[in-house]
Amino acid sequence: MKLDDAYANAAHIEGAQDYPPRWAQAAEAFRTDLGARAQMGVSYGPSERQAFDLFAPEGVARGTVIFVHGGYWKAFDRSVWSHLARGPLARGWAVAMPGYDLCPDVRIADITRQIAAAVTLISQRTFGPLALVGHSAGGHLVCRMTDPLILPADIRERIKAIVPISPVADLAPLMETEMNEILRIDTAEAQTESLVNMAPPHGLDVTVWVGAEERPAFLEQAEQLSRAWGARRMIEEGKHHFDVIDALEDPDSAMVKALLGLK
Repeated sequence: MKLDDAYANAAHIEGAQDYPPRWAQAAEAFRTDLGARAQMGVSYGPSERQAFDLFAPEGVARGTVIFVHGGYWKAFDRSVWSHLARGPLARGWAVAMPGYDLCPDVRIADITRQIAAAVTLISQRTFGPLALVGHSAGGHLVCRMTDPLILPADIRERIKAIVPISPVADLAPLMETEMNEILRIDTAEAQTESLVNMAPPHGLDVTVWVGAEERPAFLEQAEQLSRAWGARRMIEEGKHHFDVIDALEDPDSAMVKALLGLK
């Protein structure tokens, strides 16, 4: 398919195969160190993957960050990313990480509804503001939570900030890749699930984050979302699709500060 290379991140990252095991190892070590402050596998739906992990800070949480992982809606699970909670936790925020069923077992629209169910239960179990952050396909999913048809108003009103990292904002180009044999995106779903076709959210702090060394397609996707939503766009120098998320581990990073509304 003509757009396969445009969306092939790993093929253009040196040592790409080393990242997933490194993430998994860091995530496991983080959970071990956190001990009883890590609540694992809280179910929010009928399937095994419909569960979230909740990491508590020391003392009373100032709010809750919800991180949604990527993998083109067809790969990974919540267990790989636990260490990315380190930055918000150090700032006194709880962090929830939901998993979800993967394509082709479900459609992308189904995953959107699953994340909405997860956000709903997380909101019922926590107090204070919510901040959403997602990477790649996860960036798409957290932005979909601003749709009035997806979440009720009282939950949406608690969401104060969203940081989509390297998001997929327009699904239509993915129809021209071989992975669409798994994703099964059709014209109707591309229309309804693409962020660029949504009404921009009001009263919400949105920062679109992307690495300067990413594939041109992802730089274009970030620019499209930023323009369509009137959102800030941060292009991080020297970062690619796999290491741009590292900033979530640093409580003093510009990414964490943007997510938590800090100066």
